[in-house]
Formats: sequence, structure tokens, C-alpha cells
Amino acid sequence: MPSYRELLQQARAEIDEVTSAEAHALADSGEPPVFLDVRNREEWEEGFVPGAVWIPRGNLESRVEGLLPDREREIVVYCASGTRSVFAVKTLGELGYSRVTNMAGGIVDWKRNGFEVQTPAVLTPAQRARYSRHLLIPEVGDEGQQKLLNARILLIGAGGLGSPASLYLAAAGVGTLGIVDDDVVDDSNLQRQIVHSTERLGEPKALSAKRTIEALNPDVQVVAYQERLSSENVERILADGWDVIVDGADNFPTRYLVNDASVWHDVPVVHGSIYRFEGQVTVFEPGEGPCYRCLFPTPPPPELAPSCAEGGVLGVLPGIIGSLQASEALKLVLGVGDSLRGRLLLFDALATTVDEVVVRRDPTCPVCGEHPTITEYVDYVQFCAAPRGVGA
Repeated sequence: MPSYRELLQQARAEIDEVTSAEAHALADSGEPPVFLDVRNREEWEEGFVPGAVWIPRGNLESRVEGLLPDREREIVVYCASGTRSVFAVKTLGELGYSRVTNMAGGIVDWKRNGFEVQTPAVLTPAQRARYSRHLLIPEVGDEGQQKLLNARILLIGAGGLGSPASLYLAAAGVGTLGIVDDDVVDDSNLQRQIVHSTERLGEPKALSAKRTIEALNPDVQVVAYQERLSSENVERILADGWDVIVDGADNFPTRYLVNDASVWHDVPVVHGSIYRFEGQVTVFEPGEGPCYRCLFPTPPPPELAPSCAEGGVLGVLPGIIGSLQASEALKLVLGVGDSLRGRLLLFDALATTVDEVVVRRDPTCPVCGEHPTITEYVDYVQFCAAPRGVGA
């Protein structure tokens, strides 16, 4: 039966190694490798190679394919002194990774040479418990959860769509949520607007939502704007700095205003709309895909687009669409998955069907096109109320 030392010598003879100086030179090359840290959490929190991916040795086999799917990518593996990483390199080779190298001497030698070390933001024990199910997901983990805690998401409306979206974003640990709403809680809202309650009747929706969200998760700061979004205040509100906008507006003037502002400020918008049994969701990413005006160059006449107050809405429908909006917003913050950019998702609750429509960027779009003709805010109420000619 071979001893540990004999197994180590055998494994080392079967793999490639570089010194920490050679690894540092690779990091500064035109095509730097991925650095993979296989130490334990306590060691990782003391400092790591900048940009390194962290997978504890005990979780390597189960997590590496999710975090490093490209088996042809060059990988430099390290631990504290370069011993555990020897076996990690051998395991990766057995899993089909073809360009894996061990960093001899590990992070100890890296530090001894005076090379830069990055220290991670550390979750508190309470946060580790609260977000434990996120931390188990390779695409989220500690780094992704920190992204969420540092994220700033602006919600337009604290109504049917804003209610579920805000609750799930808060539960996920999005650090700052902005809520723009000038309305007050009415008893007709409570059939679907779950962020409010009967005892809040007459209370401003932005403040009611703030109370509910902060009670749900103390990690979340809520910035309440008790005002209706308009051309006069949109610049001031966006100046507070937002990573994503979740559009739950129930009227066309606000939707066009949000679109134009997002294009000019380069902020992605997760759009949602609902009516009776039907809902729609898509993502507008400025410079990467179509905008709202590419999808709807002109608003429909009022008689063809009644509001929920005029046509009604199934109470659970906003929960479905708002949750999808929250999911898209989280993916944008995390930088994972495929967003609904360029795709309009159509949900029919009556038939329980989901369809998609491809939406392409319009090169003649007056806002995001090659030669924009709308470069400043307009009177959006007037724009949406203007009569349309034949074919408009």
C-alpha cells in the first residue's frame, strides 16, 4: 500500500508545474489563464490571487464543471504550499481538462515574491445562514451574493408587478432598492399587490413597500420616491445610480419615458405588463438589443389598451410576471444565464401557455437607432395621446 508521500510524488510526476513567478508572468500575458484556488474558506478569506476562482478541494469534482465549463481553457491551480493542488490538477486531468498546471509553492510563495493578493468581502455568519441556498449554487456562491448585496435596482411602481418583484429581490439580498410610486394603498389593490396590507389603507405605497421590505430583510436599504416618474424628476432619480430598472408601470407615457432615460443612461430595463389573464416580459439592454420603441414605435390608441382598472387582471398573474422580472434582474446583476433580451415572453394564464416573439433592434429607431431623432425628453402624455395616422 503506497504512503501519502509516495502518492504525492507519483502525482507530481504526472502533472505540469510552474513557479509562482512563472504563473505571475502568465497572468500578465495577452491570454491569461484562470487561477483556481482549492484551499478552505478560512484560507481563501485571508487573501487570494486577484481574479481567482475559488472551489474548495473537497467540492472540486461537483462544482468545477459549473464554474469552469471550458475544458480547453488554461488553468493554474494553487493551494497554500502547492501540495493539495497537485492532486487537484490530477483530478482535473481525469475530468477532461487538458491545460492544467500546478503552481509550485502555492499562495505562500506568491506572497513571498511580493505579488498582489486580493482580499474578499466576507459575508457575516448571519448572512451565510440567510443566503445559504444561494451559496450552494455555483453560478452565485459567495462572489455572486456579494454582487447582489452591492447591487442597486430601481423599481418603477409598487403595485401589482412591483410587489412580487420587490419582495423577491429583497429576499435575494439586493442591497439597495429604489421604489418610485406616488399612489396610496387602496382596498382594490389588495387582491394582487401583496407588498401591502389592510392596515396600510391610505398609506403611500412607496412607504408601505419600504416597511414590508425592510422587515423582510434588514440587509436591504429602500429608497422611497413618493412621486410619479416624469421628465422633470427622472434625471434626479437616475442620478442616484442604478444597475437595473424593473419597469412595472401601468401606463404608456411612463414606459416610453423609462425607455428613453434608460437608453441615454445605459441602464438595462426589465419590462413587464399584464392584462386580465395575459402577461408579457422582456429585457431591454441599451447597445446590446432592441429598446421599447423598437417593439412599440407608437403607442396604441387608448381604446385598444385599457388599464387593469378598466379591464381587470387575475390576482395571481402579477405574481407570475413580477417574479419573472425579478429573476431577469437577478441574472443581469450576477451576469449569468441568457436574459430575455431580444425575446418577448408571452404568458397566458387561461390556457397556461408560454410563447416567445423575437424582437430585433430597429436601425431607424428614433432613440436607439443609428441616427436618433429623439435626443431629449418630450411630453410623453401628449405623445401617447396624439392621434395616429393610417398605418401608425
